Amino acid sequence: MMRQYELVERVTQYDPEADEALLNKAYVYAMRAHGSQTRASGEAYFSHPLEVAAILTELKLDDATIIAALLHDTIEDTETTKSEIDDLFGPEIGSLVDGLTKIKRLDLVSKEAAQAENLRKLLLAISNDIRVLLVKLADRLHNMRTLDFMPEHKKTRIAQETMDIYAPLAGRMGIQEMRDELEDLSFEVLNPEARHTILQRLEALREESGDIIHQIEASLMDCLSPHISDVVVKGREKRAYSIWRKMDRKQISLGQLSDIYGFRVIVSSTDDCYRALGLMHQSWRVVPGRFKDYISTPKQNDYRSIHTTVVGPHHKRVELQIRTAEMHEVAERGVAAHALYKDVSNANGEDIRTNGHSGAVPLSKESNAYRWLRRMVDLLAEGDSPQEFLEHTKLELFHDQVFCFTPHGHLIALPRGATPIDFAYAVHTDIGNSCVGCQINGRHAPLISELDNGDEVEIIRSEAQVPPAAWEAFAITGKARAAIRRATREAVRHQYAGLGKEILERSLRQSNRDIDLNEIEFAVPRMGLNNLDDLYAGIGRGELEISEVVRAVNGDAGAAGEERRNRKKGVRGRLFSLSNLSKVIRLPGGLGKRERGDAIPVRGLNRDLPINMAAGEGAVPGDRIVGILTPGSGITIYPIHSKALKDFDDQPERWVDLAWDVGDDTAQRFATRLSVTVLNEVGALAQVALVISENGGNIANLSMVTRAADFYEMHIELEVADVKHLTLIMNELKSKPIVSGVARITG
Repeated sequence: MMRQYELVERVTQYDPEADEALLNKAYVYAMRAHGSQTRASGEAYFSHPLEVAAILTELKLDDATIIAALLHDTIEDTETTKSEIDDLFGPEIGSLVDGLTKIKRLDLVSKEAAQAENLRKLLLAISNDIRVLLVKLADRLHNMRTLDFMPEHKKTRIAQETMDIYAPLAGRMGIQEMRDELEDLSFEVLNPEARHTILQRLEALREESGDIIHQIEASLMDCLSPHISDVVVKGREKRAYSIWRKMDRKQISLGQLSDIYGFRVIVSSTDDCYRALGLMHQSWRVVPGRFKDYISTPKQNDYRSIHTTVVGPHHKRVELQIRTAEMHEVAERGVAAHALYKDVSNANGEDIRTNGHSGAVPLSKESNAYRWLRRMVDLLAEGDSPQEFLEHTKLELFHDQVFCFTPHGHLIALPRGATPIDFAYAVHTDIGNSCVGCQINGRHAPLISELDNGDEVEIIRSEAQVPPAAWEAFAITGKARAAIRRATREAVRHQYAGLGKEILERSLRQSNRDIDLNEIEFAVPRMGLNNLDDLYAGIGRGELEISEVVRAVNGDAGAAGEERRNRKKGVRGRLFSLSNLSKVIRLPGGLGKRERGDAIPVRGLNRDLPINMAAGEGAVPGDRIVGILTPGSGITIYPIHSKALKDFDDQPERWVDLAWDVGDDTAQRFATRLSVTVLNEVGALAQVALVISENGGNIANLSMVTRAADFYEMHIELEVADVKHLTLIMNELKSKPIVSGVARITG
């Protein structure tokens, strides 16, 4: 176990002004607080927070973060309180420890639904101070290093969660070395056989090739050092999981994967990066398609480097990353590299460091990694379900990138496989919602086209557009999917609100109620609703009854609330049977001839209301129809002769009067069903089809029901304009000698 002075020395090496006394105090306090507690391995529990602190010293984090790491389990696992931490170490450290305690209590190792909600809380907890996440990542790394002492079922769950959440988060924060180790440790638990096979193969390659890494390093230095001063070449063998992931992605065997060595070329300036690139391309053959310039177009986590692969010394494929020392610092430490360790003062000479602690200014909120974190937190405010949020987060965590441009030259970074739909939403949600088409590199292209690096994308818009729900299947980014779902929900809500408004207005008009819009709007808060649209949507969904509105307008909100509670308990409301509302609620047997304006008009099935035809009923214009209001589904249309209406005899509150509102010139067709009995003769089916076709009908479906020696019965799903059109076709069929019977199929 690391000694007290060793930890303090680690911190003061990179931060000479660190508060040594406070570090020593935290070390002693945490050791005493944990006392005789032990871990599953049998070691003293204090060894865990100490190792977490040691990991964070490798990221060169400020003294407040190191102290928080030492204390991060004290509130949760000992008698220590937050107020005690605040008093002894200051409110900044107290806040960090409290944030870590809340995250620890989340217990992310859980079922997916609970995990999704906990992930929301995790990101909310770390969004205000990203140091909380860095301590949590270090905590997870040490737990993964000591996972062998856990029961087998817990090992698998923890490893899977690490692979799904923590490793990608480390990558998003730019801490690639930590991500690689977390992935490899998880891989060892989740797929030990594959990892063992890869390690065996690597060992065999080392025996065959000898000290190949140092040999290639020497060859690269011989190429670069005569032309570039202050150049450093560092070689490494890729980790097992990195190799396996590439094999899986490219569907190749380990023997076919030749670039298992990676080399970093670190120089002093950006100019030297491109000079080194030119020298190596001149000296060795370039592998086509393996060049990426992340200096001119950095990754979203601020990573900058030039990537190329060459067939280098000893005819080995060599993957090269060329960067400056500053870029290397960001690549190694990620978002932690944005903490500046120096004496910080303003123009007046006043110390502006957080809480007076020596060492570091707060982590920069201008980094791309931090902005990404804020965007993820913004998704929480959009009302998505926890499961949707977990899906969006995983989509954002796992992807390679493509870089595309707007017509004005603005760079848009997107995941690999993204479409113009994703591009439109990445620019702005309003642009995505109004998108109707696109041009890629000046040519019209489908919205589901996969974008490539360097594509210039122009979005064609229409303010009348509403994004189809089907777009969600083609969108790759979480932002696009969330926006499409919101727009779809809003469109459906708008439909229900329109339907509810019509029902309310017609109900009040037909009952001669003298209630105006202002009275209804004034009554909205009494009903526990936010606005008038909520009221309309509730009526349209069947969740709110007109009688409740009337009672709330009259000031009897208590009775309205009681009625709603009773309905939720399963008690059927009978207030709709009041005489002043019976004119619009159609009771069985009470349906007489009514004026067109008394009923809600049905303009086919394409109006902006949630109105649908009952399955298999086949109502067409000219039929008397009635609507059944189903909560959550809108109105379902039934012909008045439908047998299914008997099921609603005891639910008069759900009946709504409807009337067709289609003209004689409508081109729309409506489905109905016929039973046709014909003689069993050659060409009988052709004659039936010919009659229907000649009279402007369309056969949507046909099935044989009964077949005998001399006749057979068929059921035909027919599309017609109205009852008159249907009657014409039926009469023409009956006139044929081959047809012995025609009848309409109802309910």
